[in-house]
Amino acid sequence: MGQETSDSATLLAEKVAVVTGGGAGIGGAISRVLAAQGAAVAVAEIDPERAAAAVQDIAARGGRATSHVVDVREPEDVQRLAEEVVERHGRVDVLVNNVGDYLKAVPFLRSEPDHWDDLYRINLHHVFLVTRAFLPGMVERGVGSIINVSSVEGLRGFPADPVYGALKAAVVHFTKCLALELGRRGIRVNGIAPDLTRTPQVDYTAGVTPEQEKMWKSWAPVGRMGLPEDQADAVLFLASDLSRFVTGHTLPTDGGSLAGGGWFWSPSRRRWVNRPNDP
Repeated sequence: MGQETSDSATLLAEKVAVVTGGGAGIGGAISRVLAAQGAAVAVAEIDPERAAAAVQDIAARGGRATSHVVDVREPEDVQRLAEEVVERHGRVDVLVNNVGDYLKAVPFLRSEPDHWDDLYRINLHHVFLVTRAFLPGMVERGVGSIINVSSVEGLRGFPADPVYGALKAAVVHFTKCLALELGRRGIRVNGIAPDLTRTPQVDYTAGVTPEQEKMWKSWAPVGRMGLPEDQADAVLFLASDLSRFVTGHTLPTDGGSLAGGGWFWSPSRRRWVNRPNDP
């Protein structure tokens, strides 16, 4: 959906959207899809090259986008981002809090406070910072859609790194709580919880042999690996009036993995796996 801009691309016509981490992977796909459906997209990125490439690609497809090089973990950068976007566009209609990273999964018994802090800043704190920066304008206008990108690990147990799982669960609950606070003010708050989706951060093709490719029919109930565009189309639904009566929900965009099961201990590999291929 939404990869080519056309006259019929009107789901977000005249809307202004901000996408954090919007230069590549799921964030890049979200930026492209929202722009293809008429939005002017502010691509907030820590990497200038990714930001520039995303804006260039969107422009080549006939869309509108601007790059904003920021570290959304830093309050000063977030405030500057809000000022830049509002100065250019006058408002923000859609906010997608996409940034997140498991960094490196660490079992809790081996984890340290520095690791917890790093996970907190990149997975939850920035959601508070960015939302708080753009929310007053939405409240003043009485309209807006906020979409938080969590993870399926926030909806099920994640034994590989319980702190990461807890923070993703916090994003899910923040989404629910904020939706209740803001619903009567015309603002909807929802989220997606991805899994099994190939991105630069998590390459689901790495380590999968040609002989194992057929295992996707077992690993994912839909029978295939996910792509960033699969996530982006779900965000488009939540950003647009198609979901006008939906708020407070986090949609598992996981190919059915949450419904189908979870994590399993592999005695032979001596670690938790969610794509078992041996005893």
